[in-house]
Amino acid sequence: MDKIPIKIDDKDILTLKGATILELALANNIYIPHLCYHPDLKPAGICRLCLIELEDGKLVPSCKTCVEEGMVIKTKSPKLDSVRRPIVEMLVANHHTDCRGCPKTGRCGLQRIKAFMRIDKKSIQRLMLPEENLPPDSSNPFFERNLNKCVLCGICVRTCQEIKKVNAIDFVGRGYKTKVTTFGDKPIAESRCVSCGECVVRCPVGALVTKNYNRPTTEVRTICPYCSVGCSMYLGIRDNVIVSVRGNKESPVNNGILCVKGRFGVSFINSSERLKSPLIRKGLIKHEDGNFQIPAFNSPLTKGGQKEVKGEFVEVSWDEALEFVARKLKNYSGKEFALFTSPYCSNEDNYVAQKFARVVMGSNNIDNPARLCHGPTISAMLETNREIIIGSTFEEIEKASCIMVVGTNISNSHPIASLRVKRAVEKGAKLIVINPKEIDLCNIADVWLRLYPGTDVALLMGMCKVILDKELFDSNFIDERCDGFEGFRDSLDDFPLGRVERITGVPRDMIENTATLYATSKTSSILWSAGITKYSHGTNNVISLMNLAILTGNIINPSALHPLWGRSNAFGECYMGCLADYYPGFQHISSSSARERFGNIWGKNLNPEKGLTFAEILMATKEGRVKALYIIGSNPAVSVAPAEKVKQVLESSEFIVVQDMFLNETAQFAHVILPSASFAEKDGTFTNSEGRTQRVNKAIDPVGDAKPDWQIICELAKKFGSKGFDFNRIEEIISEIDLVVPPMNTFLNIEGKRFKFIPIEYKRSVEFTDIEYPLILITENNIYSSGLLSKKVEGLNILRANGYIHINPKDAMDFGTSDGEIVKVISRWGKLEGRTEITDASPPGIVTMEYEEVINQLLNPAQDEIAKALETKICAVRVTPFKETRYE
Repeated sequence: MDKIPIKIDDKDILTLKGATILELALANNIYIPHLCYHPDLKPAGICRLCLIELEDGKLVPSCKTCVEEGMVIKTKSPKLDSVRRPIVEMLVANHHTDCRGCPKTGRCGLQRIKAFMRIDKKSIQRLMLPEENLPPDSSNPFFERNLNKCVLCGICVRTCQEIKKVNAIDFVGRGYKTKVTTFGDKPIAESRCVSCGECVVRCPVGALVTKNYNRPTTEVRTICPYCSVGCSMYLGIRDNVIVSVRGNKESPVNNGILCVKGRFGVSFINSSERLKSPLIRKGLIKHEDGNFQIPAFNSPLTKGGQKEVKGEFVEVSWDEALEFVARKLKNYSGKEFALFTSPYCSNEDNYVAQKFARVVMGSNNIDNPARLCHGPTISAMLETNREIIIGSTFEEIEKASCIMVVGTNISNSHPIASLRVKRAVEKGAKLIVINPKEIDLCNIADVWLRLYPGTDVALLMGMCKVILDKELFDSNFIDERCDGFEGFRDSLDDFPLGRVERITGVPRDMIENTATLYATSKTSSILWSAGITKYSHGTNNVISLMNLAILTGNIINPSALHPLWGRSNAFGECYMGCLADYYPGFQHISSSSARERFGNIWGKNLNPEKGLTFAEILMATKEGRVKALYIIGSNPAVSVAPAEKVKQVLESSEFIVVQDMFLNETAQFAHVILPSASFAEKDGTFTNSEGRTQRVNKAIDPVGDAKPDWQIICELAKKFGSKGFDFNRIEEIISEIDLVVPPMNTFLNIEGKRFKFIPIEYKRSVEFTDIEYPLILITENNIYSSGLLSKKVEGLNILRANGYIHINPKDAMDFGTSDGEIVKVISRWGKLEGRTEITDASPPGIVTMEYEEVINQLLNPAQDEIAKALETKICAVRVTPFKETRYE
């Protein structure tokens, strides 16, 4: 693009068309005073400080005026000063200038303008307005609002509107009574603010500041450890402690934007509860022959000759701990050993762990928590695509003409990804939301299908029926690249719209209109998550989505499918082979060629038998077939239902090793506990929902004697005398992964690929209502909660609304409960207590709770027979006021 010449303050500059004068000036180190401008926001021109003078004497705001060829611009002149100075003097005169005690000192926009214009506050006392001291708002645990320091630039308001799309704050009042506040002037923590801190990092003065701010001396780029969006960020370090977090603006994933957990949720790293040394259960006695005795859990504790006691455990050296673990594990054959891996661990950690199980222990009994969430996604993709295809980037979502969001409250579970959807809608995309409960995206949706929980198959197959009957399907694509169409077409006869309406509760005209909207939008995108996978028919739910995308030909579009995996590296650990039925790269155990290839590279004849999945491992442990469990970064004692039965299983296990950062509930059943390093204390990679592999970089040294998970496993393997674990650096593991794991299949390399239709029958959920249990409980994500890590962050615990049971006003009246009342929720399998919140967001007949492990007390989940996931999304319950049950 050609450059044009302009002149600023007698300085000749060549610039591109389209830039504003302020952008050009700042890029050339020419300072123009400004307060309301921020490069991430649309120009507002509110502060009027960035005025410049053109050659004809006209004054214009430089933030909103684009450069033109031949422009002659003055940024300083008596005319400008006569306009700009009174504004600055008024701001300074009425600003609380306790600069020395302000966290923004040295970084304050007003402070810089005051110095630039040489404003003396003492000389402008006459401009002071009647002083009104507003109390600071400290309700949010992460940041403080002090409106006494606010300059009304509007950056915070526009950030909340333009970037976060939340609209939690706005201007209220008139004249010098104007202020920025929440709806109803409530404290910020009681508003709809999502505590992301985006307004805080953009505020030019001390009106919004992070609590306990400490300036970092260095920064390290890494990846957020929470959800699978995989936001890139910089950790600020001072004295080997993380003191700040900021988003990486260069990242195509998040463009520098973070949610509350990413920005404020990494303090778990500094938790005093971190494990610092290996622990062995108290009472394990070392004999002269070097062997150890493991007492029963109820055995009396021995005394004397032990090191520091940590509750039921004693600290030992790494050599003692690993030697002991190796001695014990040598007693168990392949089938008797099982491994649970973690989505919080890196690809390299998980690769080494599954290799240890297969090579050293000879076992394919390997699984991970992602099985319970997205096992159906894996199974469905393999059924319809014959392989896993990942590659729909978050950027592609913004290019879609129609977006269908199914079974996920994405604003809570994957907040940064939800911004992509909202931006797409602003660009004109049509939005379809399929969810029993009213969620944030319903406010901007073109269509909201409020189906009855567990009826997704009927709804989606009904949509396919409409597309078939209206001949809106892509016949050329089906003829050239699809199998099984005839059988699939015949199966749709079971889904006339009358039946679908009765099953789902969605009016037939809405189903017909929605199907037409999706089918006629040829760049349609489907996003889904655990809201459709955590069912006994979860695989069929996802297959229904696949059928819909194949039928319309959308399956080959880059934005077609986007499963939103749960934790940060949930997809990565599956791709690394932490599954009972797949080697790394989703190469099936039953494939003799894959088995031979891995065996040759690893130097071991591999076990050809398919391993046990998560729930099957627990059942086999109960039955005594699995005797030794190695659990890395997982907490099945509370995260897997039914919780009490899982605890009984753990207690019955002969030998348990827990490798974790914290002494969690599962560790209470362990015989050995090994302290692992956090994501900030090691190098590695995470793979996000896009299939994008990103580098995690070590920022600080591990606490105490904690070690990276891969290093622990390698040192343990050496105790067995096993070869192939001589890794010294993460790059060596990455090199082996590149050797054995094939490249991912993306939407960029599926040219000519064939797809398969799968006929589906509707089956109702195993959980159903009756007279005794007339309500359906469904769970949803809380934006402030994400497993054990978030629970170690005090601020997230404060913001999280614990135990609220959302109930429709009609149901509240029928069951005799009022808003805020403590009630009991009783299922066929258990009960819990909580406080009600009466809301129309939950439809009649349905109560919702934000997912916490305590809900597992209510569940005895059925299993998806294909993917072996558990039905934990739905449960039949009744709600009883606590006053009626206190004497039960």
